Amino acid sequence: MLIDQKTIEMERATTRELMETVMSTAWNTHMNLFRLSGDILHLVSFFLLIFKIRSTRSCAGISLKTQTLFAVVFVTRYLDLMWNWHSLYLVAMKLIFISSTFYIMYLMGWKYRSTYNREEEKRIHVLYIIIPCLVLALFINQRFTLWEILWAFSIYLESVAIIPQLMLLQKTKSVETLTSHYIFCLGGYRTLYLINWIFRYLTEPHYSQWIVWVAGTVQTVLYCDFFYYYFKSIK
Repeated sequence: MLIDQKTIEMERATTRELMETVMSTAWNTHMNLFRLSGDILHLVSFFLLIFKIRSTRSCAGISLKTQTLFAVVFVTRYLDLMWNWHSLYLVAMKLIFISSTFYIMYLMGWKYRSTYNREEEKRIHVLYIIIPCLVLALFINQRFTLWEILWAFSIYLESVAIIPQLMLLQKTKSVETLTSHYIFCLGGYRTLYLINWIFRYLTEPHYSQWIVWVAGTVQTVLYCDFFYYYFKSIK
């Protein structure tokens, strides 16, 4: 009986150590409340957009070009999924971001393509957005390697990927409630990440990611005009 009790205690200790290791690995991502909240808002934005398209059976007012740019962002940034599995949390988030974006593109480009007005985005040329970001990444990066250039490119591109969506809103002069909530969540996610960087700068010695800081600030500024009219409309 004594041996059985010791065996049970050893098994419990082993299980506890295993769980602590898994949780430590899953959350070894410089996590704090601001980053976690930003990630949650980012996930909510995907849910809102997919729910909007599925419930209305329409993708009117949504920019396929913005979704395409986000797809390029996630694919070029998360190439490390092929070998980097040190954080279960990050792996899960990366897979959700990629799969959700391509699912939205599928809904817009195939399932409900008849509701997508290509003429509204005809004058929005994504190459004018992609090429400057690529050139910038070639000259301004952390190291001149393929992976670092692609990473820098994804950072620069994400900062301006929302431009086609904002241009579409200005052109149509109207926005559905769920679509506006989707854009608000995207802007909120980026704003919380901005606060996260400030928090990490104040609390983590030697923390510096100036490429991310500058690009993230540009991205947040792009949302400011939308934020103004969003809060004005809900008053």
